[in-house]
Amino acid sequence: MEASLETLTTHPGADPAPPHGYTANKEAYLRRLKRIEGQVRGIARMVDEDKYCIDILTQVAAATKALHAVSLGLVEEHIGHCVVGAAGNPIQPFALRP
Repeated sequence: MEASLETLTTHPGADPAPPHGYTANKEAYLRRLKRIEGQVRGIARMVDEDKYCIDILTQVAAATKALHAVSLGLVEEHIGHCVVGAAGNPIQPFALRP
């Protein structure tokens, strides 16, 4: 049985997790990720169709750059929201957190 992300990040009986740093830009992130997903599907199609290797590598580099941009945005928002928020709260051992 697979555990959902919510069950992995919350404890039974605990309040629901606060919004994540990316929540305000969630739709933009999802649009970008769907675009990247399309790029990757296109790369798979290029391989299937035996396209020229340099053309495939160019598309792989573009998809990699796009994913890197998403990850940088997520890290910035994590630092600005989650890390700053955690710095303002007293540190508790993991087992004692609600």
